[in-house]
Amino acid sequence: MTSPSKLDEDQVVVERKLSARVLTLNRPKQLNALSYYMVSKLLEIFHDDEGNSDVKLVVVKGNGRAFCAGGDVAAVVRDARGGDWRFGAIFFDTEYKLNYLMATYSKPQVSILNGIVMGGGAGASMHGRFRVVTENTVFAMPETALGLFPDVGASYFLSRLAGFF
Repeated sequence: MTSPSKLDEDQVVVERKLSARVLTLNRPKQLNALSYYMVSKLLEIFHDDEGNSDVKLVVVKGNGRAFCAGGDVAAVVRDARGGDWRFGAIFFDTEYKLNYLMATYSKPQVSILNGIVMGGGAGASMHGRFRVVTENTVFAMPETALGLFPDVGASYFLSRLAGFF
């Protein structure tokens, strides 16, 4: 993996508003699909803010018409087709660590689910303490249409949504 470029660094916009940390997923042309850089950066920020007493709240939102359309796994697929599974293993290991940290986070986290939320985008939002949906929210786990079991903890959080089961 290479060092992040300026374009990579713009993929997660980090703002401080009073005692809140606002994280904006910023790949609107790709519907904020999660790159390896994004999941790594989010994991780093959540770890750092866990011990930062100045941060009392974390808000996660997306720029554009999607919160997050899932993982951007093009590089994973490309490498796997070439016989190299390491990047895929690293990508998903990092993403699942982020999901776990968000699920066990000690500080309130609010996910603003405006627009498209799919697959890995569900993992980057549903594990937080509070989720806000809008009239524009479209939620899906598209991997199930391919016969795959939904990941990112979906079997856990979907079965526990209020009003179901």
